[in-house]
Amino acid sequence: MKPNNRSVVPRVRDGERGQAIVMVPLLLALLLAVAALAIDMGNLYWSYQELQSATQAAALAGGQAIVTNNNAVTAAQYYSGAPSSLYNYYPNLNQVSPVTVIPTMGCINPTTYPNYGLPPCATYGPNTGNSIKVTETAVVSTFFARIFGVPTIPISATAVASATGGAAGSWNVAIIVDTTPSMGTADTNCGLTGNVTRLQCALNGIQVLLKILAPCPVGQTCSSTNASDRVALFTFPNVTVGTVQDDYTCTKGKSTNPTAVVYSFPSTTATSYSPPTSPTTTPTYQVTGYLNDYQGTTPATPPALSGGSEIVESVGAGSCAGMGIPNLEYTYYAGVIYAAQASLVSEQALNPGSQNAMILLSDGDATATKVNMDSTATNSGTYPSYVDECGQAVTAAQAAAAAGTRVYSVAYGSASSGCVYDTSGFSKGITPCQTMEGIAGGAGSTYFYSDYNQSGTLSTCQSASQHVTSLNDIFLSIGESLTGSRLVPPIVAAGFQ
Repeated sequence: MKPNNRSVVPRVRDGERGQAIVMVPLLLALLLAVAALAIDMGNLYWSYQELQSATQAAALAGGQAIVTNNNAVTAAQYYSGAPSSLYNYYPNLNQVSPVTVIPTMGCINPTTYPNYGLPPCATYGPNTGNSIKVTETAVVSTFFARIFGVPTIPISATAVASATGGAAGSWNVAIIVDTTPSMGTADTNCGLTGNVTRLQCALNGIQVLLKILAPCPVGQTCSSTNASDRVALFTFPNVTVGTVQDDYTCTKGKSTNPTAVVYSFPSTTATSYSPPTSPTTTPTYQVTGYLNDYQGTTPATPPALSGGSEIVESVGAGSCAGMGIPNLEYTYYAGVIYAAQASLVSEQALNPGSQNAMILLSDGDATATKVNMDSTATNSGTYPSYVDECGQAVTAAQAAAAAGTRVYSVAYGSASSGCVYDTSGFSKGITPCQTMEGIAGGAGSTYFYSDYNQSGTLSTCQSASQHVTSLNDIFLSIGESLTGSRLVPPIVAAGFQ
């Protein structure tokens, strides 16, 4: 009998034939499972980011509404991820069931977090507290996990936001008010009763702003050494330093207005603006200095303006009538922009870490002629000039913005034609509406506002980004953007009650 000396190795190898056929489907199934998991996890992560974004937006909107006496819960709903949302609706979050939104008003003790600038815990119209918590829940469909019995996954996000007044830092705010004759015409559509002028409507809007700003840290007695938001008032045309106080004192009777003089031209590179007080005929654009006494030494809750403050008296909220229309002058406002910017630079240097903002209210139609300007004016079209006046204003505002100032403009009845002296350069054919838009940064700028609904005007000037149109709401919006709500970090949110 012949021994079988065939190698055992081939026999073992032959026994492994067909194992690859078994392994490939298993590996393929594993790879598909991993891919399915990756797709479902990616979708889940993306959906959570959308829900978190909507929740944070809802909380911030609610926080903005607290001290302005708007319904904070309703505001939060508008900006949530729910189907009723006006701004943050995401279809994929609402496929299985509608997103649920639970806004809750509450309080975070300001004294526990003294460096956070929380406003007082109080009742503000329909809102009680100084913060709002929003929790949103959604159910997300899966793609492949349903094969393993997991067709949906619930997700949830929570955000807490402070009321306005919780923003960090402080502001130097220069408000520029047009007091040319056009502001003396009537406006019966600004929310005030009686026979009121456009200037009175504008000043009433500034009162709204002053109630929103924070003159000093919450819970402290206001003084010049702890100012948070400092506000100065400017006007055009130029008035004399000897009569400017007529805008905020009653010593000469409520019907006395400052004396206007020809337009002056501050330096484009000045780092301060403080006209000499002598002689008394010296022209000035500045009505008041930078003040933080507009809510008194101990701000009330809700905020109220304090008579006796020069700026409060100037805007007609004290015992005096407020700013008036001086004797006839035509419009030119590049000079006042340079003056306001120079003053802001100086104020910021005195208050390191503060931010600068400029707010200009006008119809935007520059109409001054050579005789309305001092003798240094030229016909060059470049500041100082009585040619291309609207363009000069845009250039001045752009320079301020380039230096770090946030420049707002409020177009008040700005027309679709005008600026008749802009006949060359980039501003050739520019309109008053386009000028005011350019001052705020151009088309679509969120710093450009317009009231085109006042009585007696054919204005069609509208902002593409800001849809509030009444002066009070415009100044409310500006104030909120300066002292806005902010999301509070977890360590602060833990104190929410």
